[in-house]
Amino acid sequence: MPGKWGHADYKELKKLQDRLLRLENNHFEEFCSAAAKELAARLLALVIPATPVGNYPKETGKKGGTLRRGWTGNAQVDGKTFAQSLPIEKHGDTYVITVENTVSYASYVEFGHRQTKGRYVPAIGKKLKEGFVYGQYFLTHAEEALERISPAILQKKLDKFLREVFSGDGTDV
Repeated sequence: MPGKWGHADYKELKKLQDRLLRLENNHFEEFCSAAAKELAARLLALVIPATPVGNYPKETGKKGGTLRRGWTGNAQVDGKTFAQSLPIEKHGDTYVITVENTVSYASYVEFGHRQTKGRYVPAIGKKLKEGFVYGQYFLTHAEEALERISPAILQKKLDKFLREVFSGDGTDV
């Protein structure tokens, strides 16, 4: 005697399939790009205020902050806006955004440098007192802080993204 299987309604499975296809069709790449830009913006938000500003005597007419402004290429925008303009490179499954300081001496302030003790430097109007200047590691510390908080940031962003995909009402990342 042949068995009866009954009636099955596959509408919900079809909806799930459509949502998964929507997830697959570039929305995941959009999500990854948006996540990369958010992490870049957060790095800039951490490193810009931590970057030291030079103090110059008033008579020199120099103004400090060149190194700090170097994070945004001297653009008069905040870090979040600047991060949105940065290009993303995709290498396999990895999304890469390069955040760099355009000021030539940034690495010397970050990691330290040797100098000739007793040499007169006209730009600062003084003789150098030390043979080595220790680094301030403002970028290194900002990267470490971002590494600590990034899992929670990405988890929250992924949860929101998946809720939008599976609820069927949102396509924005």
